[in-house]
Formats: sequence, structure tokens, C-alpha cells
Amino acid sequence: MPYLKLLKNHIDITQIPFSDRGSRLLIFKYINKSRLYVKLAERLTGLEPGIEAYLRRPAFITNIRLLDEHGSELDFELTTSPSRLTFNTRLGEFALVFQDRRTLSWKTPRNTTAGLSFHVSPQYWKKTEIGGTFKSVRNVTYHTNAEIKRNKITPRQGGYTVELIVDGQQDATIMVTIYPEHGQATEFQPFSQSSAAAEARWGEWFDRIPPVAERYQKTYAHAWWLMANNLISPQGNVAFESMLPSKLSYVGLWLWDNAMHALAFRHVDATLARNQIRGMLIHQLSNGMLPDAIYDEGIVSSIDHPIVGDVTKPPILAWAALKLHESDPDLEFLKEIYTPLVRVNSWWLHMNDDDGDGLAQYNHPYSSGLDDSPLWDQGMPVESPDLNTYLCVQMGSLAMIAELLGMRSESEMWRKRAAAIVKRMIKDFWDEEAGLFWTLYDEKPVRVVTPFSLYPLWTGQLPDDIRARLLAHLTNPEEFWGEYVIPTVARNDPHYDPDTMWRGPVWANINYFFVEALQQINEQKLAATLCRKTLELIMRHDLIAEYYNSKTGAIPKKAALAFGWTAAVFIDLAIRDTRKTGSVSGWEIKD
Repeated sequence: MPYLKLLKNHIDITQIPFSDRGSRLLIFKYINKSRLYVKLAERLTGLEPGIEAYLRRPAFITNIRLLDEHGSELDFELTTSPSRLTFNTRLGEFALVFQDRRTLSWKTPRNTTAGLSFHVSPQYWKKTEIGGTFKSVRNVTYHTNAEIKRNKITPRQGGYTVELIVDGQQDATIMVTIYPEHGQATEFQPFSQSSAAAEARWGEWFDRIPPVAERYQKTYAHAWWLMANNLISPQGNVAFESMLPSKLSYVGLWLWDNAMHALAFRHVDATLARNQIRGMLIHQLSNGMLPDAIYDEGIVSSIDHPIVGDVTKPPILAWAALKLHESDPDLEFLKEIYTPLVRVNSWWLHMNDDDGDGLAQYNHPYSSGLDDSPLWDQGMPVESPDLNTYLCVQMGSLAMIAELLGMRSESEMWRKRAAAIVKRMIKDFWDEEAGLFWTLYDEKPVRVVTPFSLYPLWTGQLPDDIRARLLAHLTNPEEFWGEYVIPTVARNDPHYDPDTMWRGPVWANINYFFVEALQQINEQKLAATLCRKTLELIMRHDLIAEYYNSKTGAIPKKAALAFGWTAAVFIDLAIRDTRKTGSVSGWEIKD
């Protein structure tokens, strides 16, 4: 299937960046203007302290304009593809490709005099109470193999405006390289060579992906483009090629995002998939805790808002690692990660259990990954069924890994500990009258109805009567079921807000966990229906979003676009659905 052809003009660079595998350069088009700009997928905390300051940083290169021989701006019609941007003007065709992760290669129209103009701000400056400071952002060089007709650099607005006009001979190329202060300018290549290499690079990527049913193919192609487009190369604390959740909105590697990304990468590159896990474990703290996020210049292991505290993410790496092993067995990798994963588990249960009851607690809302959930409105710490379900699943995965490594007594120990945590959740969290597992704050139930009250389904160890009660809640249209599922707060709960992050929208990763849970308890038809509903919701849009309105299916304004784990979930579920056989949505139904 020519997946690349499906993506012609599918990438809207007014909303999501044109980038390339490994690159930190992001190309955007201004809305309603024939101009482009370049942002950097880097935090650059040395310029301005603050782990979120990058979200407010302006573009590095602005007002990229195409020029005629007189320096007049040219309007263009844009054609996008994964490997190339093509600009049709009255003079002919300009084009742009990535020569490499730091270098943009421009083609100018043949047999014409034309060029580019752009404004770059290579210096960061800021006034202080006692003076001011100037810092280098990045270096820029530009070269051409064509005869130069005009090359003008004008200081302006704290930066420089460049105007370069050249004689458009055969294969006339303008190359722009953006690199760190200690980097090297890239060797010049003519556009034809860079363009052919870019097309081959993307063609090889798409040639590796497994086939899926025709109905999924367009969104599937977009998802795979995103999986490569969001990759960055090793640099600083980023030890392996790794995927950002979003090159624009989430610059860094996030703990449970990396686990979800690995689920998709395992279908094309087992080493790349495993490196998503390695990239997190390499920064394990001395007490066993894993940081929340990792970026070039640092790690995020504590945050000062909405409260001050250590921050991590839910423990799902062992579960993800076992999935990688199922698709591509590698005992050496399991040996490599087993002890670090045991230390993660120990940290959760020994450092986050103030009352010593064997149930772990969240001490910071962001450690849940459910940042603004109403479950945390009363305060911290809280004991919750979602965290302890993750730990149960994690211990079950460690049991299987230990068994594969020949440690049978240790494997049995993990199974006993997983069973014990389920019994304790029933004792402390289960409300027989409500038929739900409650989160506890100050040992009292937080009576907000969320799908996380149903999470212990995933353990596969609940008594039949409890399992039936939870399934009744899940399939109740007044709570969680319906056209768009699963809302992250029940529809009939007073806290339900279908448009606000974790207070009611649909998140693909949560749906994926419930597909896993339903398969675990042999609810195959329900798992198939949830799979289909998840895929169809994502396919409703040309963009792949962080989360979706659970009432309308729309993408909320604050949801990040080109979002990693939504793409990964779509890929894995589409492949799974395509490969299954049977009567319901292609799934094998067991009696």
C-alpha cells in the first residue's frame, strides 16, 4: 500500500510541524499568509530558567518569504508530504526538504532569478534589576551553489533580516543550517540529492509498517508519520533516539508516554522500542524513583505547582517491556531492565505508603498522569485504585519476566504480592453499595465517579460479583458508555466537563488499558466494541489529538495536536483488529 500517497496534503503545517526523524527543527506556515517560520523543539533552560518557559518562547526564524528577482514577496500554493514541502508560485516551483536533522535544503525555480528572505534572532536578551543579559540561542549558516545576485543582512528588531536572491541554474540550492554553539556547519549537498535521500528515508520507514484493514489506512499512515516525525536524536540527557509526546507542546520524554510509544515501535523496530524504555531507566534516581520527564539539559523529578513535591508517572514499564518481548523475544533485555524495574516497584510501596497498609499513594497530582482530575481536588496524598492496579499489573509482569529468566521462586513471590494488593484494594477501596472502588483522601472516599473506580478489572483477580458490578457501570450510557467512550469522569457526575483535560474528555491510552482489562477477563465482545469506538473516534479527524470531547467527539482547543500515544494506540489497535479473526470487528470471540 503506498501509504505516502495517502498523506499528500494531509499534513496541515499551520497547526502541526513539518519536521523529520531526529530533528529539533519545526517548520510552520502562518495562517492566511504565504510565509513560514521555524520553532525549536528544545527547552533551552540555560536561556531562561523554568521547565515550562519554552512554551512561551517565540519562533527562532520568522517571516520566511519567497522572493522574485526584485525582492518582492511571492504568494504560493503549498503541497505537503512527509518528505517535502512544495511551493507553487508564478515563477515556478520552490521546494523544501530536510537534508539532515539540522539542515533545511531549498530548491529555487529553474532558469529564474529568485530567492528567500527570513528574520532570525540568534540572541536572547532580558533586562534585569541591575542591568541585563545576552545569551546565544543557536547558530545559523546559509549557503548556496548558485550565482548570488543579492545577499543582504540587515540588523532589525533585535535580530537580523536576511535577503538572498540567486540565479536559478539547474539544481540551484539554498541550504540553511541551525546548530548548537559548539556544532559544525553541515557539508553542502545539492537539493536533488537531499530530496532523493529524504524520499528514500521516508519510503523505507513506511515500507516496514504492517498492513491494516483499508478503513484504517489513512489515519494509520498519519499515525506512523507522527511516530517518526516526533523522534529526536540523542543529545544531552536524551541518551537514545526517543519520541516526544509532541514536538511543540511536550518537549521531553515522559515516563508513561515512552511506554506507550514503545507499543507501536515494536511493530517496526524492536531496538527503537526498547530504547524508549532504556531512555527512562538510565535516569533512575538512587532511591529507585523514575523521573517524570527527561529533556536535553535536565530531568524533571520535582515540581512546585499546584503543590511542591516529587513527581513521577504511573509504573507501567514492566508491562510494556513484556509486550515487546512477546513480539520480539530478547532475554538479555529483560535481564538488563529487571533489577531497575524491581527498584521502581520497591520505591512505590516503601516510600509512598504513609499508613503502612500495603497500598501505595500519590503525593503529587501529576504523578498520576491525571493532572487536573477532580480526584485530587481535596488535596494530597491520596490512595487510589488506579495506582494500585498499575502496581498489581506491574507485579504480574515482573512475575512473568522472572519466570522467563528462570527465577521461579521470585516469580511466585510477585504473584502472591499481586494477589495481596487486590485483596487489600477490595478491603479498603470497595464500596458494596455504590459498586465502585473509591479513591481515599484522609482515609475517606472521594466520591467522584471516574473510570479509575473500575480499574481493578485489569487485575483479572476480582470476584465474579464485583466484576459484574464494575462492568455494569462501564456499559451504562449515563456513566461511561455511549458514542464516544470512555469519559474520564462519569457523564452523570457533577464534576463532568467533557472539554477539560482529565475532567471528562476521552483519552486513547485509558481506552487502551480498558481493552487490555476486558481481554484479561475474557470480555472479548466488549473489548472489540471499545477498540472499534476508539479507532473511529480518532479517525473522525485529520489531526491526531491529545484527548477528545466525550460529548461531541471534537478536539478541545487546549488539547495538544500530533500527539504521540494517541498515534501509538491507534497503530496498535488497528494492527490488532486487522490480525484477529472472528465475528465481531475482526476479533476472535471465545466462549
